[in-house]
Amino acid sequence: MVSMDVDLDLDRTRRILGELGMREASARLSELLTECAREELPAHRLLVRVLETEREFRRQRRLEMGLRMAGLPLGRTLGNFDFGFQPTLDRTRVELLGTCGWIRERQNVLLQGPPGVGKTHLAAGLGMRALENGFRVAFYRLDELLRTLKRHEGSTTPRGNRRYLSASLLIIDEMGYEALDAKEASQLFRLINDRHERGSVLVTTNKAIREWPEVLAGDAVLASAILDRFLHRCVVLDIRGRSYRLRDLEQSFRERQETIARSFLLPEEAASSPAAAPAGKEGRR
Repeated sequence: MVSMDVDLDLDRTRRILGELGMREASARLSELLTECAREELPAHRLLVRVLETEREFRRQRRLEMGLRMAGLPLGRTLGNFDFGFQPTLDRTRVELLGTCGWIRERQNVLLQGPPGVGKTHLAAGLGMRALENGFRVAFYRLDELLRTLKRHEGSTTPRGNRRYLSASLLIIDEMGYEALDAKEASQLFRLINDRHERGSVLVTTNKAIREWPEVLAGDAVLASAILDRFLHRCVVLDIRGRSYRLRDLEQSFRERQETIARSFLLPEEAASSPAAAPAGKEGRR
């Protein structure tokens, strides 16, 4: 009889949790009760554990949904960025940006430097940190963003459904690889103007600030207007170092050369060659 009453109480509790929208807590109630009984925890600790279980489930679900919506490149985080390969980059400043205070203050970030130094990786890593801190993120390559702006031109799509406007952080990647025409430059100006002090923008570029006019249809006045708004409250990181892609290419080339060289050695020579020794594991960047 007691067992039946307990089962009925559990069913009632699960139903109430479900009605409150706490589906994960409802599904794991028996498991949590067993854990707390085994650890001899008081009732209030059980309540805390139930609430923490539901909170963590919702946080993870929100993060997964935000990641799908953001369009961030996968696998690129601040944790696996190889700071040792870019000694000119101040890791402390990057980690400070990772706390997302600049997004709360609606400031901007400019990552500038030559191709291959890790600008996109850093941008994606900062975007991931923003998601983990509960911010909405939208990641676009510049050409993708311009196509989206063109598609929405004259549209009645609500602001909330335009990710480039509604996101707390808009990331614009690869600014400067191709020059914009006058219409595209004007669209970019309107976007930066619309987001000015409303939401943060992060731009990666291979161009110095003085070169922006040639990217923006050769219009120095328009470039000045965009830079005035974008740089008003902006953190600038100038990355000067070697290219990761060239490093990987050089390593691949050396390995191929060693393989070719070993193929011309006699078996006993190949076995004693330093290149034949097992390679150590190299850390991820």
